[in-house]
Amino acid sequence: MPVIHLTKDDFEEKTAKGVVLVDFWAPWCGPCKMAGPVIDEMAEEYKEKVVVSKVNIDDHQELAEKNGVMSIPTVVLFKDGKEVDRVMGFVGKEGYEELIKKGLS
Repeated sequence: MPVIHLTKDDFEEKTAKGVVLVDFWAPWCGPCKMAGPVIDEMAEEYKEKVVVSKVNIDDHQELAEKNGVMSIPTVVLFKDGKEVDRVMGFVGKEGYEELIKKGLS
C-alpha cells in the first residue's frame, strides 16, 4: 500500500482504527528528505499491519499544532486513534521499526 497523504479533513478518520504511522514533514526540511524514502519503503514492508501516512506541515499547519509537533521530521504512531509514541528527527529505519513494534505488541 502506498503512503497516504493526510489532510485536516480525513486525519481523525484515518488514524481512528488500527496502527497508523504518521510522518509530519515539509519539502524544505533536510532530515525529512532523508526520512522520506525510508518511510516509503516501510509503507510497502508493513502494508499488511500498518497504515503509513504523511502530513505536509506547510499545507496542514493546524494538524502539526494539534498534535504538538514542534520540530520535523516528527513521526507519530497511533493505535485506534490514540498516540502510542513518537520520535523526532531522522532516526533511521531501525528507529522507525522500533516505533512500529510498540503499536503491534
